[in-house]
Amino acid sequence: MDYVILAIALVAIVLGANMLVSGSADIARRFKISDFVIGALIVGVGTSFPELLVSCTGAIQGKVDVAIGNVVGSNIFNILGILGITALLHPVAVHKDNIRFELPFCIGISLFATLLAFNFFCGDATIIGRVDGVILIAIFLAYTYASFLRDRKKGVAPQSPQQPQAEILPLPRAIIRTLAGLAVLIVGCDFFVDSAVNVATAWGVNEAFISITLIACGTSLPELAASVAAAAKRNTELALGNVVGSSIFNLAFILGVSSQITPLSGGGITVVDYAVMIGAAVMLLIFSLNNRISRMEGITMLGCFVAYNVYLIYTQTL
Repeated sequence: MDYVILAIALVAIVLGANMLVSGSADIARRFKISDFVIGALIVGVGTSFPELLVSCTGAIQGKVDVAIGNVVGSNIFNILGILGITALLHPVAVHKDNIRFELPFCIGISLFATLLAFNFFCGDATIIGRVDGVILIAIFLAYTYASFLRDRKKGVAPQSPQQPQAEILPLPRAIIRTLAGLAVLIVGCDFFVDSAVNVATAWGVNEAFISITLIACGTSLPELAASVAAAAKRNTELALGNVVGSSIFNLAFILGVSSQITPLSGGGITVVDYAVMIGAAVMLLIFSLNNRISRMEGITMLGCFVAYNVYLIYTQTL
């Protein structure tokens, strides 16, 4: 029965996220926001609501390995898996402004969150406390403000000139769709966490492993769907913004909010997992230096993602 509930919950997550993204993107375009910022702050944040709800639910239930592993695993899947698949479909264009600001910021917040998790600054038990969470939330709010400010100064159009003008819903309908999507996500994620942990227990798998693999990839399905759809329309700027924005939101906002519910001590999440997460962000910046991520680089990303999961399976069976 848990398998059926898990499948239904995943469908609800995807449908709810799609409604949320569609409605919020329509609202955002009325304020003439660029494709990358829509991807980073609207689509990226919207598609990360499953991660937010799963991590918060895990924190409420005292399953802190789920709360942290979901974020770390989702970021690894976002960059290595989703962006690798996107680049395979169509080379991803990277603007020089993104290389100077968003990508280094993604590396910085990955490193900073890791240092907080291991209490590098305090030297006590490895835990992300409530004060750490407030700092992370403040960083996310500052990043959001800076992104909108930079976008306004550039004065870019709301959609790329190569893209056809999509029909924008009237504001009331867009708000209703956004709220309905959020409601579906909340219900779907609650069932998803319970069923995934039950399945993991039945398999004899610990919560840390299941959170960093099944839960992380499952809650990242909306990001995958959004990025693949954007790549199919040759709107790789939105696809890149989706991945980068989602990764920053996961680390800064989701960990910050989850730590306010209960201090996070993810003992099952190892230094290797954090290192892979940071390494993925560094790889993204290196591959972007030529202002594009090629198909071969996409294959390399996917290869690294497969290798990491093989490592996880190997260590789990020891």
